[in-house]
Amino acid sequence: MALIRLGFGRQHLRPTKRRSFLLLKLIAAVFAVLLFCEFLIYYLVIFRCDWPEVKTAAQNSGQQTLKAMFLADTHLLGEIRGHWLDKLRREWQMERAFQTALWLLQPEVVFILGDIFDEGKWSSPQAWADDVERFQKIFRHPHHVLLKVVVGNHDIGFHYRMSTYKIKRFEKVFNPERLFSWKGINFVMVNSIALEGDGCNICSKAEAELIEVSRKLNCSREQEHHSGPCGGEQPLPASAPVLLQHFPLYRRSDANCSGDDAAPLEERGLPFKERYDVLSREASQKLLWWLRPRLVLSGHTHSACEVLHGAGTLEISVPSFSWRNRNNPSFIMGSLTATRHALAKCFLPRENAVLAAYCVAAGLLAALYCKLLASPFLFGWNLLRKLKTT
Repeated sequence: MALIRLGFGRQHLRPTKRRSFLLLKLIAAVFAVLLFCEFLIYYLVIFRCDWPEVKTAAQNSGQQTLKAMFLADTHLLGEIRGHWLDKLRREWQMERAFQTALWLLQPEVVFILGDIFDEGKWSSPQAWADDVERFQKIFRHPHHVLLKVVVGNHDIGFHYRMSTYKIKRFEKVFNPERLFSWKGINFVMVNSIALEGDGCNICSKAEAELIEVSRKLNCSREQEHHSGPCGGEQPLPASAPVLLQHFPLYRRSDANCSGDDAAPLEERGLPFKERYDVLSREASQKLLWWLRPRLVLSGHTHSACEVLHGAGTLEISVPSFSWRNRNNPSFIMGSLTATRHALAKCFLPRENAVLAAYCVAAGLLAALYCKLLASPFLFGWNLLRKLKTT
C-alpha cells in the first residue's frame, strides 16, 4: 500500500510541473503577441521608410534641405460619437505610429492638414479642452521639432457652421501662420473652409490675408526690393511656395488616381461636389494665380491622389493617418530645398494584418490552453487504468 502511495505522489508531481510550465508558456506567448502587435510592428514597418534625395545639378549651391512630414485627418473622436474602445484603439495606433516615426525618421517639421478632431465643429468648451489634451499627448514632440496645423471642416465646421468663435478657439491652441518660411522655403497655410466666395465676413478676411501673402511673395520674386510697394520690407526667400490646405483644389473626381491607398475602385468615378468635397473652380484658380505654388498638399478625402493643375502644379492628396478611416494609413515624407523637392510615402501597419496576427495567435493559444486543461483529465484516466491493473 505504501508503494502505491509513493508511486502516486511521484506521478502527481510530474503533471503538475508540466502544467506549470505550459501555463508559463501561455503567459509568455500572450505577452509576446501583445508586444509585437501593439509596439514592435510599428518599428518594423516604419523602419523601411527613408527620406528621398533631392535631385539637383548643384549639390554645393548652399541650399539647405528641410525634412518635413505631412499627415492628415487624424479625427480624434469626441464625447458624442466616440466609443471608449474605438478611441482607445485608434488613438493608441496613431500615438505609436507618430512617436515611432519621430524616433526613427527625425523630421524637422510636421504638418497636419486638417480634421485634427472629429467633433470640433460642435464640441462644448469642456469637450474641446479634453480633445486638445488628448491631441497634445498623442502628438507630443521634442522642442526642436515644429508642429504646424491647418484647420479642417471637422475642426470648425463647414462654411454654414463655421464661426469666429470656433476659428479663434482653434487658433488659440495651434496659432497657425498664413505664411511660414524656414531654410529658404516658403509655406502658405490656408483656411480652405473660408474660401466659399460668398463675401461673408470670415471669407472676406481670409481672402484679404491671402492677397497680402500674394503681395509679399511677388515682392520676393522681384530683383529689386528697395523700390515700389516692396521698399523697406524684409524680403521673403525667393522661392515659389508650398501650399498647404485641407480641401483639395478642384477636380472632377478621383477617376485618375491610383495606388494602394487611393479611393476604392467603385468610388473613384463618383463626381466631387464643389465647396464640399473639393474647393470651387473659382477658389482653386484664385489660389493658383495669387500664390503660384510649386507644390500643393491637401487632405479631406482620406485617400491618396496625385493631380497636375494649370501649368503643371502638382497636388498631393494625403491619406488619413487613422485606422478609423483607412485600413492602410500613410504619411508623406518630403525633402525640400528652396527650389526643389522630393517626396516619398511611408505606410503604417495595416489594421487587417494586425487583426490577422491576433487571430492566428489566438488559435495557437487556444490549442495550448486546451492542452493545459486536458492534462489533468489524462492524468486521472491513466491513474485509474493503473489502479485497475494492480
